[in-house]
Amino acid sequence: MTARAARAGQNGDDLDVEEALALVKEHPGGTPGTTGTPRHPRHDATDWAEARAVAERAPRHGAARRTGCLPPVAVPLGSALGLTLAAPLTALTDLPSFDTSAMDGWAVSGPGPWSVRDEGVLAGHTTHEPLTDGGAVRIATGARIPPDTTAVLRSEHGRTDDKGRLHVTAATRPPHTVTHGQDIRPRGQECRSGDQLLPSGTLITPPVLGMAAAAGYDTLTAVPRPRAEVLVLGDELLAEGLPHDGLIRDALGPLLPPWLRALGAEVTAVRRVGDTEQALYEAITASDAHVVVTTGGTAAGPVDHVHPALRRMGAELLVDGVKVRPGHPMLLARTKEDQHLVGLPGNPLAAVSGLLTLAEPLLRTLAARPAPEPYTLPLRDAVQGHPYDTRLIPVALRGDRALPLLYNGPAMLRGIAAADALAVVPPGGTRPGQEAELLDLPWASGGIGVCFT
Repeated sequence: MTARAARAGQNGDDLDVEEALALVKEHPGGTPGTTGTPRHPRHDATDWAEARAVAERAPRHGAARRTGCLPPVAVPLGSALGLTLAAPLTALTDLPSFDTSAMDGWAVSGPGPWSVRDEGVLAGHTTHEPLTDGGAVRIATGARIPPDTTAVLRSEHGRTDDKGRLHVTAATRPPHTVTHGQDIRPRGQECRSGDQLLPSGTLITPPVLGMAAAAGYDTLTAVPRPRAEVLVLGDELLAEGLPHDGLIRDALGPLLPPWLRALGAEVTAVRRVGDTEQALYEAITASDAHVVVTTGGTAAGPVDHVHPALRRMGAELLVDGVKVRPGHPMLLARTKEDQHLVGLPGNPLAAVSGLLTLAEPLLRTLAARPAPEPYTLPLRDAVQGHPYDTRLIPVALRGDRALPLLYNGPAMLRGIAAADALAVVPPGGTRPGQEAELLDLPWASGGIGVCFT
């Protein structure tokens, strides 16, 4: 068997039953793996790109929710990393607020050589005697410049003789001279009080926190993290130990909370819910989270209770199935005026697909986080496509190409665990070297929102 045939066989093995049947079925206008027009008797799910757009728009309902983000709050600097500024950052003081030394050295007045005072000038001292012409004083970086200072002479550019007189030693300058204002940071060099430093909508990064502190802030007006609650469904799930007697380990309970945090959410609870409609209904209606995330139960099987529970509570279904593999049974519903539910399929990789399709744009709008810039890379290998649905395939980034990974079936995590991104494969598949849109994984892209604690 050739390498290409082996890859094709692996891809076929990784598809679920419906996908595998669809790929080998005859379609008028095309053959398996091509972009011919497929025939499918009932496929009224939402297009993948449109589903993401619906999720992004979902919080923007009602007359008072034009932006869709949560109401701003005052947040201490130590808790603001990764949030979004809800108001412009305006300087509360001049920066620097007084003339300061940019270097360790001497503050000097007039031309040299200079007579050096005995006492030095350190940072944090408020008042200093003025310098007289021909005088100098030792000064530390960040210290306030004494009145009548001409310049600061760096330590490495000066020396004192045996009579205590200070001389310029820098080879690039004439003897005994300094340039007026050299190595002095004048008051207001960076900004003046009242200047706008950053606009509303800026992501709060470590440098933003440092600037805010320097400008006099103790708190920032920011959009808070949306509260998210995870409801893990399935009586067959084990919380620990090896699978046995028809029971399997719960993979989504450990996977979802840190991933949601990386998407900007505050995870308030992770709860196991019994496989009954009543238990699920009570869990959803009792939640005060902005986003409720459920695992499994989104199809139409005997223990799939998400749809009945949503109908019972009068929820508005915004997305009911998406044309994407894996993960097509995912859904998005508005359960209350200020609450949404993201229903993820129970298979692990299908649930990851639902996270990136519905949860990411929903949480991004609620948190007023900037949308990632879309980008593409060529795929190193061909990827078998679904006849009518988008496929999301784990890939590893190798230079300027993306390498499709095996073990990409709906129930598999082995591929995504080694991935840097998911490739968006259109219906019909892609050829070797064909460009594909990539969705970065939070930890691979190094975004500021990555927080797994």
